[in-house]
Amino acid sequence: MIHMMFSTDGVINRVLVENETERVNFLGSPGWFRPLYIGSEVWQFTGYFAILYLAALTRIDPHLYEAAMMDGASRWHRLWYITLPGIMPTISVLFILSLARVVSVGFERVFLLYNPATYETADVIATYVYRRGIIGRNFGYATAVGIFNAVIALVLTVGANTILRRVGSEETTATLW
Repeated sequence: MIHMMFSTDGVINRVLVENETERVNFLGSPGWFRPLYIGSEVWQFTGYFAILYLAALTRIDPHLYEAAMMDGASRWHRLWYITLPGIMPTISVLFILSLARVVSVGFERVFLLYNPATYETADVIATYVYRRGIIGRNFGYATAVGIFNAVIALVLTVGANTILRRVGSEETTATLW
């Protein structure tokens, strides 16, 4: 979809040409790689997170909202004192999972979007390991970098879980083991 929309013959460039603006090489420009990558990430996970948060909202007892309205609580008070504590377990679990994903940035999307013109901007640990290990046949070095990446992801995940467990109650954090 990104290639169909942002290539030099894509939908966006066709709209630019129709509006008498010159074409932009979105996929070949290092300056456009990060906005395209972040935009595609947001596009991919917005629906997924929306479903999870809606499911978490259905767990909250509607009587709590009614009682708060009867007591004169404003919309912001109901959000702060009922909704956020009610979805805090979901927020905690998704935060821990997202932290692990930060280190292991999606190899597939980066690999499909980058090219030699954008290596400087687009290269992440996974694509670096691929280029050094598979293409460059330096398997030992690539394995060491991959293991280091996995250890950093584990430390971040366990650290976030520990911090969330100390800050919140037991029910707001995930149990790793």
